[in-house]
Amino acid sequence: MIDPLRNKLVPITDLQDIRGVKLPVGLNFIQLVVTGPPGAGKTYYINHVHGWPNEGYVDLTRKGWWKDQTLTYRPREVHLGFPFKGFSEALTVFDKEWLEAEEPLYLELERIQIPPASNNLFQTNWRNRYIFEFLLPNPETIFKHRMERHKEGYFPVDKNLTLEMVIRQSAIYREVAFYMHQAKMQVYVREALDKPPMRIAEKDDVNIPEWANTNAECRPDLTTLSGWKCLIFRDDPIEWFTVTDKLQVLQNECRIPHDGKTFEMIIGEQKFVFHPEIPLGIKKKNIQKNWLIATSKVCADDSIHGFARIKVGETVLIGRDNRQYDDIFQFSKCVAKRHLTVTNIKGDLKIIPLDVKNPIQVVRSEEQDIRERIGTNRYNSICGMRQIYGRTISMLSPEEALSTLKEVNEIILNEPYREKNDAGAPGALLEPPEGLTLLLVGDLHAQVDNLLKILTENCLLAHLAANSACVVILGDAVHSDIPKEMEDMDSSILTLDLILKMKCQFPENFFYLLGNHDSFDTMISKNGVSQGVLMRKRLLELRGEEYVAEMRKFYELLPMIMKTDSCVACHAAPPRKSITREKLVNLRNYPEICNEILTNRLKRSHYPAGYDKRDVKQFRKSLQLPKRAPFVVGHTPLDPFNSFWKNAGNIKGHHIIYSGHQDGPSLFIQIKKRMIPLSYPAEPLVKIINEMR
Repeated sequence: MIDPLRNKLVPITDLQDIRGVKLPVGLNFIQLVVTGPPGAGKTYYINHVHGWPNEGYVDLTRKGWWKDQTLTYRPREVHLGFPFKGFSEALTVFDKEWLEAEEPLYLELERIQIPPASNNLFQTNWRNRYIFEFLLPNPETIFKHRMERHKEGYFPVDKNLTLEMVIRQSAIYREVAFYMHQAKMQVYVREALDKPPMRIAEKDDVNIPEWANTNAECRPDLTTLSGWKCLIFRDDPIEWFTVTDKLQVLQNECRIPHDGKTFEMIIGEQKFVFHPEIPLGIKKKNIQKNWLIATSKVCADDSIHGFARIKVGETVLIGRDNRQYDDIFQFSKCVAKRHLTVTNIKGDLKIIPLDVKNPIQVVRSEEQDIRERIGTNRYNSICGMRQIYGRTISMLSPEEALSTLKEVNEIILNEPYREKNDAGAPGALLEPPEGLTLLLVGDLHAQVDNLLKILTENCLLAHLAANSACVVILGDAVHSDIPKEMEDMDSSILTLDLILKMKCQFPENFFYLLGNHDSFDTMISKNGVSQGVLMRKRLLELRGEEYVAEMRKFYELLPMIMKTDSCVACHAAPPRKSITREKLVNLRNYPEICNEILTNRLKRSHYPAGYDKRDVKQFRKSLQLPKRAPFVVGHTPLDPFNSFWKNAGNIKGHHIIYSGHQDGPSLFIQIKKRMIPLSYPAEPLVKIINEMR
């Protein structure tokens, strides 16, 4: 079973002793809420630290659970109620329905309610009120303890106990702990009372929670104005730094204000451009003051470059130890392993130098303001997109839609980079040449603005026209997964119209892989909405039988697997059995394998039938790819807070991409055989393009 916490637990070094128990130094004793699977030792723990007696219960699916009377008295142990598919009410892992289910119940993490965050002085910040300690001994220890206590007395939760049951219960708690951490709640893990607490930290994560770090405590001097500001507003009294058109060396911790202007940072011979991210069409009050870091050649004509984004409240490490940044910028040896950290504080950049050997220099760029260049390139791309589509961004007329779809089906019949199958039709394997810059787009789920954002960024249209880039959409561009929009098919039809027009314009550089939603099958549904049936019905209303027949033909002709000499991608999953290249070309002759590739999911505690590391390894080997060659899928967002997951399931080189997030799309770009995630903010591009003259 894949453990979401594997290799993500870091011991907390700053500790305080409370009644013989080591707790994080910044933790206030009354913030502590202890939870964990049955038999983890919660009651003994709470009694040991003289906490509140009696077990509490918290239903994580109930809005406002954070105000529950159960949590009034702390520290206290609580059992958690979790959301499972098929059950409207939450279940604990010792409820009869959970224990006696024929198949392991599917944990619907997205139904967990997350407390609102607030920095308002006069409002409660519920995310800071509680610190959840997940007590998670290894399952064998729990099983042994529960078997021993069952001999001594009557414990109903230990009746008919098996080790497998304990493993599943522990896995549920580990999944929820990781999910709550990703939701920016205060969470840490302890394996035993006599072992140190551990915080959850993914690779390259330099954000240390205040309660886990002595240095993060605000110690205001109330004889000064800055001290009072630190106390009331939690402002950090750091020296402000003014960037000028002359090179200056950053030697000490400082703060660069968000003035809407670009500056360059130079370390040795490497140059980095910092510029504020300003989305189009967004009201000023709603703009998040994020920053982008790129090389000096942003949107150059010779190649597509990666970039990094620093969101408000985020801290990033710049140095060779940050592998994600190293993939993007290819740091030279003049950049230390840990050269500096940059924190985005409401748009201002707090910079802390960590290495003194190679100085950090900053300067205001003398060239044309990078925002002006980006603006010019964006405007040209937006005009180019409108020219390709040939009209305002709205659904095509029935005649033009049918003509476009027929043209695309003719293109696909002889699509480049696809070997014919034994029946003489296009095979299911797409093999673009290695020389093209590859961009992989995940599930769009009818988010038209996200598709337009991807197509109008990074000079992509120019690179497609120059035959230097290749876009592959990994299926499921249709069927919104936003609850209020699931029955609306017009946005799906418009998304397909755009994709078909792009295919006509760039037949050798724009590809679409089949996804499980790319069908009119009656089984395609979400939250009880039969989206496949509704899509067919709407197309019949708007465009008639002939169009529906051509669309069915389009789905039947699509490839399912994309492979190059250095990576592989598909919609959902690798096949569970060894497979040959010949079988991949003739994949439609093997419906069981097709179903796996289109519908299977990553193996997790609540999805034991899914694929795992062994399957990914076997798939690479079948395709004669390198050991850790990137394998990219969509289909299974792991949480609602992100859009990409690198090394998902602790499988190196296995990445998941989702491009339908309402906050803006993400995609993967392959640079020097490495997959680099790019994320963009949401922009109302349909409205912007349609209002252009």
